[in-house]
Amino acid sequence: MNYVDSHTHLYLGEEFGEESQMVVRRAIETGVTKMVFPNVDLSTIEPMMQLHSAFADNTYIALGLHPTEVKSDWQEVLEQIGPMLETHRPVAVGEIGIDMYWDKTYREEQMQALDIQLRWAEVLSLTVILHCRDGLNEVLEVLDAYRGEVPQIVFHSFTGSVEDVEKIRQRGDFYFGINGVVTFKNAQSIRDALPVIGLDRIMLETDAPYLAPVPHRGKRNESSYIPLIAMKVGEVLGVDVAEVASKTTENASRFFGI
Repeated sequence: MNYVDSHTHLYLGEEFGEESQMVVRRAIETGVTKMVFPNVDLSTIEPMMQLHSAFADNTYIALGLHPTEVKSDWQEVLEQIGPMLETHRPVAVGEIGIDMYWDKTYREEQMQALDIQLRWAEVLSLTVILHCRDGLNEVLEVLDAYRGEVPQIVFHSFTGSVEDVEKIRQRGDFYFGINGVVTFKNAQSIRDALPVIGLDRIMLETDAPYLAPVPHRGKRNESSYIPLIAMKVGEVLGVDVAEVASKTTENASRFFGI
């Protein structure tokens, strides 16, 4: 069985150091033959590109400004990232979005940055990897006010409720990235939401090095753990893990054009 990890940060030196290439190889050996690397900010673009270059047949990149990195200089940062969308050949704009969990100081700026980066995706016919943490109302407000055709979106690291899915569906037929959180004992709401989402709109992701699935919870995550997430999704939906692997791989391949 082959899998796609639709969201992983294996290039982060602080967490993986010199083990980054080994971790990518381990994922490939496990059947995770395609991985999408989104950057976080300007400083993470170079290490991301280096690891991507070492595994050009198996890895793909996305470019954007993570919402927690939207600070007072956010406009200048976007002016630097924008041209890279033409030169670095990303498969998506991301990860971008709204994060009100850590700090609400730059709420308006996050919303403005999201709108600008949605425009990038629309103009370049790219899809969007959307980060939304405690910020669904703000995300929906931006989508509702967007002047143009909203690009295709995956709600990365989705841990919301059935009600959240229904609100999102009112704005578009979007995808949902499901990661190790689905295996956590206290994450019943996302398990309840999976049947409503449906396998045809699910992509698997690790968000490595964060959110490792059970039984690795609390440890460093890596892309080779994707099969554990697939097994849990299959268990919840009552389908064979091979079907989960096949359908989610098909979904990610179509979404990213990979």
